[in-house]
Amino acid sequence: MRVLQYSSLKNEIDKTFRLDAEHYRKKYQISISKLSNLTTKRLGSLLSIPVCTGHTPSMQNDSFYGGSVKFIKTDNVRENKITDFFTDYLSDKGASKLKKSNLISGDVITTIIGATYDIVGRTAMVTNELLPANINQNIALIRCNSNKINPYFLNCYLNTYIGRAMLHYHSRQTEQVNLNCREVERVLVPIFNNEFQKSIEELYKKSEKIILDSKITYQTAQNLLLEHLGLKGFNPPVKKVNIKSFSDSFGTSSRLDAEFYQEKYEDYLKKIQSYPYGCEPIRTVCKLKDANYTPKDNQTYQYIELSNIGNSGDITGASLDSGCNLPSRARRKVSKNDVIVSSIEGSLASCAIVSEQYHQALCSTGFYVVSSKKINSETLLMLFKSEPIQQLLKQGCSGTILTAINKDEFLNIPLPLVDANIQTQIADLIRQSDRLRQESQALLEEAKRKVEQAIEG
Repeated sequence: MRVLQYSSLKNEIDKTFRLDAEHYRKKYQISISKLSNLTTKRLGSLLSIPVCTGHTPSMQNDSFYGGSVKFIKTDNVRENKITDFFTDYLSDKGASKLKKSNLISGDVITTIIGATYDIVGRTAMVTNELLPANINQNIALIRCNSNKINPYFLNCYLNTYIGRAMLHYHSRQTEQVNLNCREVERVLVPIFNNEFQKSIEELYKKSEKIILDSKITYQTAQNLLLEHLGLKGFNPPVKKVNIKSFSDSFGTSSRLDAEFYQEKYEDYLKKIQSYPYGCEPIRTVCKLKDANYTPKDNQTYQYIELSNIGNSGDITGASLDSGCNLPSRARRKVSKNDVIVSSIEGSLASCAIVSEQYHQALCSTGFYVVSSKKINSETLLMLFKSEPIQQLLKQGCSGTILTAINKDEFLNIPLPLVDANIQTQIADLIRQSDRLRQESQALLEEAKRKVEQAIEG
């Protein structure tokens, strides 16, 4: 416990008067003390424009959505990373509503609103590969004046434990943890020489190149599978009408929704069923792990949910909490090399292989957890993320408020029994992609460690 004089609660420099106890925690004072030994400047003095946020164009106006502009939300921003699975894309018309926060390469973005401190202060760089993109109201845009500070260095600093602490120091907790734009501008930033800042930029750029190589390798695996299946570039004709008899429709499927009977689904199904090495339904190809696991109240678990799944079939992180604090949907225990597949329409592409790091973690019941003795994990992942299987998963979805594919529909989807040699090639490519991704992450950690060491002296 710290006891403070009433007069010390007023900050003349920031023009603030804070009564919240969190603001005066010892860890923040330690960070401020370390920075006091260095040359520092307020973040706001290092920028080319004031810190700002985006907002969310009306979801009721369809013309604002469905384009190519990535709409970045809180779940997309991780430590030093922007995940590449986006629930919404803005049209040019929608993006025009957010001109002030249109992102450019070299921007730094940070989360400023979240349920917990873990969510607030996640910071990442914007690269050319991400663009075009924009942000919602829960994310702050920081655009550096490159003559005053290197944006790569600033991003790295904000990802260190001291930089993150400074963001949390200025935040306020009500129902949620909040930072506003002016508070972000008050963050103290250490100023190091240009040579040091440039060395951090070089590590980041090397990391960016390696992660791009990782994505190219992953895409090579996808293309190999589709070419082998004869589905590379396959685009079934889009027909607006499909006439079915009762026996060929409701009498067989018990489905009355017109979407279910689109001819494109039949075309994808025929292509898969014509695969020369044969195909079988998921129920015979895979083992489905659907037994509920009850977390122990006092045991700590890693918990994986939809927002933790990257576009390349990787798990980008997991929350860590006691069993008593986990949501009721945290009921599936996963093992190394399991494949988890989202059951929720709109997130069906959220599939991943469970790595050693997440062995025995828990995942949401919104995933199906499968393994197979006939198809290796890497090929299984590529199949579930392929356009043909994604279409069949979508066809199987039903519901009103929450549209999802139920267990029977999921288990009835056919999977091609991919040739063993092709499976081996796919596995090699996916493992290479994963190694490159880890190498890229290691470089970011090295950069962060160098900045922390420079602050510590």
